[in-house]
Amino acid sequence: MLTSTVATLHDNSAHGEDNYLVRALGDNALLDAVMDGVTRRQGGRASQSLVDALAAAPLTSADDVVAVLEEVNQQLYHIGWGRFLLTTVSAALCLDGKLYVVGVGDSPVFLIRSASYQQLSSRVRGVFVGASRQLVNLYRAEVTLEPGDRLVLATDGVTDNVMSRELVEIVRSTASPDAAAAQISSLIASRRAGVRLPEPLAGGFRDDDQTVIVRFFSAAGEPARSIHLPSPP
Repeated sequence: MLTSTVATLHDNSAHGEDNYLVRALGDNALLDAVMDGVTRRQGGRASQSLVDALAAAPLTSADDVVAVLEEVNQQLYHIGWGRFLLTTVSAALCLDGKLYVVGVGDSPVFLIRSASYQQLSSRVRGVFVGASRQLVNLYRAEVTLEPGDRLVLATDGVTDNVMSRELVEIVRSTASPDAAAAQISSLIASRRAGVRLPEPLAGGFRDDDQTVIVRFFSAAGEPARSIHLPSPP
């Protein structure tokens, strides 16, 4: 049996349209999710609708998560007709030592191990919940978790300013989720202040909402705690 510790970083000062959910489901089951609402398309309302639905629904399988996304997609499309109320979502459901990832859009989910990592989410931009009558381009993945695994969910306000390899190295090299979240926050702040970006990010700092959930898994019996880093002033 696994236990875990978690930290979040959430800065919604650019547009106010990111959102996230960290939900304990009992018996070492949990749900982490990030949403990136589309700017000037009522994305904040759309992402909040997903948070509310995922927070209230009984979730006992990945299919339950998919059912929530499909229902919210229909609700958003009925109001916005694919032009408004748009958001990405990446959800990671942990049940009985298995990790189930369900997502729409390009908010990445990384599973990090000591010598490897993999992205368990779609890389497709321009795909959103609320964009069509039926939910399309739904991504699903399933992995057996191991002690020492580290999970990261992020929106593109983070990954457009921090390279994937940098994000992986920070999470891999830190001793706790809160230390990892603090280092990510510090790196983003330095780049906002004009510190030179790596060549792949040479286009400059992208000022966008930033959300990260970092979770460390370990063998049962170790204490778990969580921390939320407030948005910078």
